[in-house]
Amino acid sequence: MSNYKITLLKGDGIGPEIVDEAVKVLNKTAEKFNFTVEYDEALMGGCAIDATGMPLPQETIDKCKASDSVLLGAVGGPKWDNLPGSQRPEAGLLGIRGALGLFANLRPSVIFEPLQGDSPIKDEIIGGKLDIMIVRELTGGIYFGKRGRCDHENGTPAAWDTEMYSELEVERIARVAFDMAMKRNKKVTSVDKANVLESSRLWRETVIRVSKDYPEVELNHLYVDNCAMQLVRNPRQFDVIVTSNIFGDILSDEASMIAGSIGMLASASLAEGSFGLYEPIHGSAPDIAGQGIANPLATILSVAMMLRYSLNQPEAADAIENAVNETLKTYRTPDILSADTKKVSCSEMGDMVCAAL
Repeated sequence: MSNYKITLLKGDGIGPEIVDEAVKVLNKTAEKFNFTVEYDEALMGGCAIDATGMPLPQETIDKCKASDSVLLGAVGGPKWDNLPGSQRPEAGLLGIRGALGLFANLRPSVIFEPLQGDSPIKDEIIGGKLDIMIVRELTGGIYFGKRGRCDHENGTPAAWDTEMYSELEVERIARVAFDMAMKRNKKVTSVDKANVLESSRLWRETVIRVSKDYPEVELNHLYVDNCAMQLVRNPRQFDVIVTSNIFGDILSDEASMIAGSIGMLASASLAEGSFGLYEPIHGSAPDIAGQGIANPLATILSVAMMLRYSLNQPEAADAIENAVNETLKTYRTPDILSADTKKVSCSEMGDMVCAAL
């Protein structure tokens, strides 16, 4: 019997609530598929600032490195908004990605059958189905570049951030995208701004070179502004999208709303090998924390991704996704409630998914 060690970073706001429901589902799945899970908890984000004075303590990094995988809730909130950028909860996110070498972010945008009517995009445009995988580079680009403040030549304050990518960084994320496409519909769309940015020109040149090792995969290029438009105009044209850190951050949120609700979208952040950190793409929603109305399904679906990409349990991953689909036919949290479904709490939604399992 396989045993897996998972580090839980519950975080802030609704983070503890949604992680608890995901753990409930993972435990039920382990029971059903004959494996065991051992948990350890660590602090990151605002809760870590309150307890230790820093958003990412070294103890948290050490615990994560000693585990098979990491499950994260969400971080941040207005309580810490006035702190300097390097001391805010979000700095913990950037820090953990760098410390664990999490260079590849996978964000699937999928419409579950019961939610097809919830997309703001017309049915005839979506065609009844949406299945896009956005592969976002996660440890390079403008979020990790040099930055600073200075006086502008006219004497007013100014600030600057640097977008830089090495050929190696682009090549390794491109290979993740092409490998993913080989298991899907064999189509990669690389998104850049090569008409303006030198970093994007290197990006495009490198992706083209890597593509020669994948002759079965069709490669297309789009500027980021055109890609944003095409996601709304004709999302069916996409299979795998690969792009930089900042472009991927923006486009994946757009794709999540096409799928019906940001509360449904999971993500995986992968290092070399099988290690990964899994989290919903939504924020900490402090305005609804503690009310029992948060949607835990994105976190539960992140557990499914963990089982698929880190723990080598693809049948268990399929079972969770099928259970979510079945549950949505009858039960919804308030953010996705429809006239013909029953409203349930965050905890009840976890119970319903377990029952479907």
